[in-house]
Amino acid sequence: MEDYQTYENPLITRYASDEMSQNFSDEKRFKLWRKLWIALAESEMEMGLNISQNQIDEMKSNADNLNLEDAAQFEKQLRHDVMAQVYAFGKQCPSAKPIIHLGATSCFVTCNSEIIIIDDALKKKKKKLINVIDKVKNFALKYKNLPTLGYTHLQPAQLTTVGKRASLWLQDLVMDYQSLEDIMKRVKLRGVKGTTGTQASFLDLFDGDGEKVKKLERKVVEKMGYEEYYPVTGQTYPRKFDYNVLCVLSQIAQSAYKFSNDIRILQSFKEIEEPFEKSQIGSSAMPYKRNPMRSERIGSLARFVISLPINSAITASTQWFERTLDDSANRRIVNAQAFLAVDGILNLYMNVAENLVVYEKMISKRVMSELPFMATENILMECVKAGGDRQYLHEKLRVYSNQAGARVKTEGKENNLLELIEGDDDFKAIKGKIDQIVNPENFIGRAPKQVEEFVSSVVLPILNNNKDCLGLQGKVSV
Repeated sequence: MEDYQTYENPLITRYASDEMSQNFSDEKRFKLWRKLWIALAESEMEMGLNISQNQIDEMKSNADNLNLEDAAQFEKQLRHDVMAQVYAFGKQCPSAKPIIHLGATSCFVTCNSEIIIIDDALKKKKKKLINVIDKVKNFALKYKNLPTLGYTHLQPAQLTTVGKRASLWLQDLVMDYQSLEDIMKRVKLRGVKGTTGTQASFLDLFDGDGEKVKKLERKVVEKMGYEEYYPVTGQTYPRKFDYNVLCVLSQIAQSAYKFSNDIRILQSFKEIEEPFEKSQIGSSAMPYKRNPMRSERIGSLARFVISLPINSAITASTQWFERTLDDSANRRIVNAQAFLAVDGILNLYMNVAENLVVYEKMISKRVMSELPFMATENILMECVKAGGDRQYLHEKLRVYSNQAGARVKTEGKENNLLELIEGDDDFKAIKGKIDQIVNPENFIGRAPKQVEEFVSSVVLPILNNNKDCLGLQGKVSV
């Protein structure tokens, strides 16, 4: 039954996938803690400490058997989440109870598990980003030749093509992919460092043998499936890592925001629309409305994500000496919600990109309403080549352009600039050539080739290297 009396996070109930929600769940976190405790105890046993195989086996047999109700009761008494889980695990493993968490501080399990959770989330994010790139690539290639109005300052400028504009979205995503790849290569565990990062407790366990402490750390990290770990830490892994991760998520959000804004404007122009389902309602008051709800939601979620790195920057910069605990409650919210929001963004981006509706006739109509102005330079050059006076003809074109512009803006009529030019004998050199001169394809430059070259040289190598990621579809639940 739905609980309508308690606030529920809409990132989970409305926007993010179950997969991403589960990645940040307590169940996953606490299972990772147990895996870390087992890896530590097993490595300590292998290094000669007085720990038996029976104790290890007992811990392993309960690794996934979480007794969370017991842990909740312990936490009420102890006011310490890690020790509550230690007690709960110990209750299930009476023989192993004395050696669980031996030599460790809370951040042994919290920091190492958080890095693993973030790493897993980055991998999931990469898969969805690859699929967005693939879908935008398909759109760019499909419409690489379709002329459309290009804009600077949101004012009509020279022509581009629908596919070339999409290649700008695509290039942003490629840059995000590169940033994501870079941060994923730099993931490393905190390791086995002790209370203030000095490994003093482990040095005591091994009677001052530092080489054994170093070997213990390597063993634990390898058992957790990693090779790299921070060579020095305080009590926690560097919080600057969180900031770097959130900066990458912010970059993805920025790209999606740009895309969503472009689609919203194009939908207003009636040129390109996001998908609109048969029974979908655009407005509670206006039955005819087809609001770009999905693109607006992308922008809404993106704005939230873009605002988060500053929060992480403050956390990283206010960690006094070896650490303070004012990061804990904050990071529980910020890190998880950043990933959940970007997950929702990429789901929407996939859905919109693979279902865009292009109205080619409307695009052509809007091109032809502005193209006569853009073609005046070409007309001028043709007439000058035939012996005309450039300055004289330029002045005539200026006057005719103003007349046609006034007709469009003040009278609401069609642009008649070409008719004015064709009716003037001073422009007889272009008579019969006007349709050829104002062919939109003459004004798109190398746009189609640019799309092809960019896709073949940059995008396809990325997709070919990530074939196992392809095949996702964007799902929108509400």
